[in-house]
Amino acid sequence: MRPHPHPFPSPRRRQRGSVLIVALLLMAVIALMLASYLGLNLNSTRQAQRAFHGSAALNLAETGAEEAVWSFNRATAGHADAWQGWADDGKAAWRRFDDFDFTRQTRGSVQVYTTSRQPAPGVNPRIMVLASVSPPDGTPLTRMLEVTLRRRSYFASGLVAKDSITFSGTNTSVDSWDSDPDDNPATAAVPYGPGVRRDRGIVASTSFVNQAVLLNHADVWGYVYTGGALPVVGNNGSIRGADTPEDVTVDPNRIATDFIAEFPPVFSPEHGTHLLSVGATLGTVGETTVWRCPAIQLNGNKTLTILGHVTLILTAGPGISALDITGNASILIPEGSSLTVYVEGNVKIAGKGIGNANARPLAFLLWGTAQDPGGQDIQIAGNGALKAAVYAPAADVKINGNGDVMGAVVAHRITLVGNAAFHYDESLARYGDDTPFGIVQWREITADAERKLHTPLFSGW
Repeated sequence: MRPHPHPFPSPRRRQRGSVLIVALLLMAVIALMLASYLGLNLNSTRQAQRAFHGSAALNLAETGAEEAVWSFNRATAGHADAWQGWADDGKAAWRRFDDFDFTRQTRGSVQVYTTSRQPAPGVNPRIMVLASVSPPDGTPLTRMLEVTLRRRSYFASGLVAKDSITFSGTNTSVDSWDSDPDDNPATAAVPYGPGVRRDRGIVASTSFVNQAVLLNHADVWGYVYTGGALPVVGNNGSIRGADTPEDVTVDPNRIATDFIAEFPPVFSPEHGTHLLSVGATLGTVGETTVWRCPAIQLNGNKTLTILGHVTLILTAGPGISALDITGNASILIPEGSSLTVYVEGNVKIAGKGIGNANARPLAFLLWGTAQDPGGQDIQIAGNGALKAAVYAPAADVKINGNGDVMGAVVAHRITLVGNAAFHYDESLARYGDDTPFGIVQWREITADAERKLHTPLFSGW
């Protein structure tokens, strides 16, 4: 009789079955882990791609804004093709830029809308930008920007030099005031005085070398900026403001070493009536006139009185004396009149200097048109008050005297000799209806409600 087989598997068979089950479970866990890892990697890749496309859309939006700024400033420079390719309704202008290729079948486009391509004086135009990057799979990524422009000023600071500023006097000082606080030229200007004195007198140099700003014994009631090195302050000098503690002589909060500035060149107008000789007066009351001559030299007791709004273009070249006032001679600018001088040659204002009877220094504008750095000398001397705005980015300007100097000076180098008190007119920072535009506000629009508010600007074109 054959033995009956055992109803249960042998211990060895049970062991092999258990190992197989464990192996299958382990393989299942590894498969799940690999699937999760692959899914995580794929999701990370997608997120990285979208982040990349989002950054690309933002860069595209900034490029569109730069295109609009370029057109604004090209129009300011008088180029007829400034807005070529743009559509407009007589006021606003808009343009679409397509066919940006980001490879892998990803395309980009940007729409740019400006509120006014010919803004009125004092109006700050806005630029609205919508950029889109469309990958082959997935929804397009869009970025929306709002950029506000304002005309730059040649006189955004008080004393500004490309190279250096040196105070050589023993009792010089710097402060500020605002001759036009309501920003309305039709109202009466505010003359400088102790009651309107402010702590925004700015002394600045873009140079990064030591002694870029050599204050010595000067007292600055405001700020000092350089391109890199700290200003040199003597034992009797100071940099302070209304918020500076009384026991602090040099306030570090009013010093910066990262100052940068642009110095766009200025060129003389090409028109004007040729002036054969200089008499006792120039111009006509209540009228705007433009005159040209090689040079003007006043000596002895000669006086030249400016009538109306006069622009004087001195055509003498570099190194030649173009404006020379010596002895007891002077140029008088009565209240209500103004004088604008374009000069490439050297300037020496001594004697009784420039008698500007207007409260605003803007009534006497001196534009240095030399292009080579250090290729023009401008000397201003006297013990009386000088009210002027001087922009001569290639000139070496020397101010020598013991009186008040009111306005602003921009030059290659600036030297103050004597004990003059410099008062920066803050209203000059708002001057310029024909200066280039710059960005004063930049922001991305991210809120859905605000995006929907501006989206109609970009529809239909």
